[in-house]
Amino acid sequence: MKAVIETGGKQYYVEEGTVLYIEKVDQPVNEEIIFDKVLMINGVPGKPYLSNVTVTGEIVKHGKQKKVIVYKYKAKKKYRKTQGHRQPYTKVLIKTIKEK
Repeated sequence: MKAVIETGGKQYYVEEGTVLYIEKVDQPVNEEIIFDKVLMINGVPGKPYLSNVTVTGEIVKHGKQKKVIVYKYKAKKKYRKTQGHRQPYTKVLIKTIKEK
């Protein structure tokens, strides 16, 4: 089975065994996470969500992505500002896709 889920304001195309890097979720590692915002399953779309479908996954780890350098400047004004950012993420392994 294949499905499209929504989490963290983004959409992900998943099937059983898929590993996802999603926006950070405040749950401990090795805990089960249930995605109930399912947009599509096997090509059948919802309006906007399918109410009888859930996708279950397991949280593998939490971490931060590589640093992104943000550099701002104004031409001819001697204004320069350097800043770094590391986005936190949660790594999730998709276990099952269930229709009720």
